[in-house]
Amino acid sequence: MSSTHKRIQRPNSLWEDTLSAGERCDEEPLESSIRADITIIGAGLTGLWSAYYLSQQLPDADIVVIDSAGVGFGASGRNGGWASALLPMGLQRVEREHGRDAAKQLQTEMHSTLDEIQRVLATEGINAAEQRGGTFTAARSAPQLKRVTHEVSTYQRFGFGDEYHFLNGAAAREVCNMSELAGAMFTPHCIAVNPTKLTHGIGRAVVRNGARILAPVRATALGRGSVTTDKGTISTRYIVQATEGYTSNIEGQHRNMVPLYSMMIATEPLPDDIWDTIGLANRPTFDDTRHLIVYGQRTADGRLAFGGRGAPYHFGSAIRPTFDTNTTMRNRIRAALVDLFPAARDARITHHWGGPMGTPRNWACSVHANWSDGVVTAGGYVGDGMSATNLFGRIVADLIAEREHDSGQHDRSDLLCLPVVGPPSRRWEPEPIRWMGINAGRVAARFADISEHRKGKTSRFFGGVIDGLLRR
Repeated sequence: MSSTHKRIQRPNSLWEDTLSAGERCDEEPLESSIRADITIIGAGLTGLWSAYYLSQQLPDADIVVIDSAGVGFGASGRNGGWASALLPMGLQRVEREHGRDAAKQLQTEMHSTLDEIQRVLATEGINAAEQRGGTFTAARSAPQLKRVTHEVSTYQRFGFGDEYHFLNGAAAREVCNMSELAGAMFTPHCIAVNPTKLTHGIGRAVVRNGARILAPVRATALGRGSVTTDKGTISTRYIVQATEGYTSNIEGQHRNMVPLYSMMIATEPLPDDIWDTIGLANRPTFDDTRHLIVYGQRTADGRLAFGGRGAPYHFGSAIRPTFDTNTTMRNRIRAALVDLFPAARDARITHHWGGPMGTPRNWACSVHANWSDGVVTAGGYVGDGMSATNLFGRIVADLIAEREHDSGQHDRSDLLCLPVVGPPSRRWEPEPIRWMGINAGRVAARFADISEHRKGKTSRFFGGVIDGLLRR
């Protein structure tokens, strides 16, 4: 049954406007209380990938996915479309906390995850407007060049030197003709996608496999063996919480995950002569190493889709449709895009949108199983989740399948030995400390970028705080 419920009103993203009716995933209403074997809260990519792999490992299980607004409503369907090998915590931090071998194993698994995503797209016949063009990380100042060369050397130290290359200025301009380009790092490990097409495609595969997607159904509280919703109670053996930036809507969880807003714009399709000037012929995703992250891609239909961080954090982890646009951020992002690509100065902006991304206090994504309540929680990607959601979906499925099959009778999955499987982050500070700290860091990051651009020197005063709080 196709969903006919009224959607929350907010500006459409470019991705939503390119989704055809035939590509939409079917959803069902929830009429009353029900029972299920596995209840997944959140019809974003973490929830849908979990349902996809659970339906394969436990084909007889009754699996339901619920969402307050529908498939791909949150960050999964509205992001920058980078299916990359990035994680928010980075190789060096994983090494410090878990050891070199664990860091290398995790990075290798992220590389393999891109192959797995492409395999599923081919197997399920999903057109996500995808192209594996890699990622181009530009250096446009002396401080950025220093950070890029350090990043390349870090990958080399871990044995990934053949997969992360430094490009000098001339070689970099052959790939992407940014202004003031001094050099760049390039890696083939990224797929540019239309995230809404991807999310709805996985949703359709989940439904074909026998799971149900119920929307609009808003989870309000979790209990042992039950999920309380606005449409009734779901009695269940296992709960998968994949609520990410919307975690604060769950009773008692407003400090578990902060919703930080990221904003995007998209241009009209650009003519060939402008693309000849800009480059990006193979559709690599692109960014640079400023403190307030920017990110972009050349879309399949020839637009620039470009986004950036730095929107205000709203007191009390508030989430409202009116926060999905911000005129100040729109203007800053457009100015940043024109600064990178002056040839696009006159391009018309056709879309402006945004939304919250899930941010844990320790800035690290994780999967945690609380078997006493039957709850598996996954997420905390801080905007680097397009590929990690696939990995985490497989981990969730392995955890529950192992529990069902009795771990003593089967070899343990290698995925369950990854350093992302473990206890969740500590909670965020109460208000108003949370509001003051996050917004102070946001402002500091912006002024650090301004200072570095003007002086050509690393902003040491802000650097340590910003890199700890606001970067990958």
